[in-house]
Amino acid sequence: MEPSSPSRNLKAGSPLSRLGPTATHEETPTMPNHAPSRPSHLCDQTYAMVLAGGRGKRLGPLTDRRAKPAVPFAGKLKIIDFALSNCVSSGIRHIGVLTQYKAQSLIRHIERGWGFLAATLGEYVDVVPAQQQQGEAWYAGTADAVAQNTDLIRESGARWVLVLAGDHVYKMDYSVMLAEHVARGGGLTVACTVVPRAQASSFGVMQLAEDGSERILAFDEKPAEPAPLRDHADRSLVSMGIYVFDAELLLAELARDAADPASSHDFGHDLLPTLVQRGLAWAHRFERSCVNTALQGPYWRDDGTVDAYYDANMDLIEVVPQLNLYDDAWPVLSQQRQLSPAKFVFDDDARRGHALQSLVASGCIVSGATVRRSILFSKVRVEEGSQIDDSLLLPNAACGRGVVLRRCIVDKHCRLPDGFVAGLDPALDRERGFHVTPGGVTLVTPEMIGQTGRIG
Repeated sequence: MEPSSPSRNLKAGSPLSRLGPTATHEETPTMPNHAPSRPSHLCDQTYAMVLAGGRGKRLGPLTDRRAKPAVPFAGKLKIIDFALSNCVSSGIRHIGVLTQYKAQSLIRHIERGWGFLAATLGEYVDVVPAQQQQGEAWYAGTADAVAQNTDLIRESGARWVLVLAGDHVYKMDYSVMLAEHVARGGGLTVACTVVPRAQASSFGVMQLAEDGSERILAFDEKPAEPAPLRDHADRSLVSMGIYVFDAELLLAELARDAADPASSHDFGHDLLPTLVQRGLAWAHRFERSCVNTALQGPYWRDDGTVDAYYDANMDLIEVVPQLNLYDDAWPVLSQQRQLSPAKFVFDDDARRGHALQSLVASGCIVSGATVRRSILFSKVRVEEGSQIDDSLLLPNAACGRGVVLRRCIVDKHCRLPDGFVAGLDPALDRERGFHVTPGGVTLVTPEMIGQTGRIG
């Protein structure tokens, strides 16, 4: 069985074809990446479990009040919207989202923003909070999170289970990976991509057979010395945290793992190495299922640190961004709040409201201020005389008059007073209690300036 290619055009009359033609935009790469025709009979028999319970400790204060998948992204999205949008556009409409850490804002977002699926047709996104289903313990690891919810898999009647991380940024047609998995007849397929070897210690590193079969011969979770590619010593092949399992195999392996007192009950540390040793694991190359491949290659980011989160957002303001958000055939869906258009007021030499090479979401007002190379999320206010450079202002943030920001992230609901300055002197920012990253980005939260933060 030949998997469909994500570079093929939509078939006439397919559900996504009714979303409209692929957008043409001066910032959109010219490569022919549109939504494919997909094996709907396979997708209909697949249940997706999105792991969204992690805190994301390396994101520091950004996850003090919210789970990592609920962190705002790209002006109007949440990080989890990428995994959910990929499911829906791929044709997989039976989805469970497993939550745990500070999940209220995430639950609220999914309930309010993802209730458009047709329940009468059996489509759904279920939010599944941790419920101590087995004993009195919370989720001990990623595999344990799924093991505590195996009733959902059985209830769905699925033949295949797609396990996803809910905290990565990418566009992928899961149906291509699913078709490849079924054609091979393998028990487990792991999506993989290539990263610089210097970064590979943060991921599960894979080694494949030399016969071209793409059978996984070795899997090492977050090794200190990652194995290099055979033909590129400075690069490694890593897991993307995306797995397709035969449902029966997954249920059997979860039961076996749960009974093992020596296990950490984690996919990367425990289940995957066991299945690799048994010869049941295969690799799927991300370049075969990536949607809107950038000129630099397939785009996938794990925004695991504040610097990585900042860089991934700032990627979007480039003239030709690596991540294409302007493709109507493969949209990134989210909660669509009813907000007024962005507004820029005053046009005098002394005060001119304008934004240059920036993204400005709905509900924003830039009043006699200058915004350069920045992203203003929904309902941001920037008052007269302020200068915002290379910064991210998350939803409902407000800058008073004469505020100066450079390479800053301002968290939701912050109210920066008149004359506030940050990002110009990292040492001074640290003294004031702000979070300054190794890359020199200053993060300001409401609590850091004596204000009360809100959920999410």
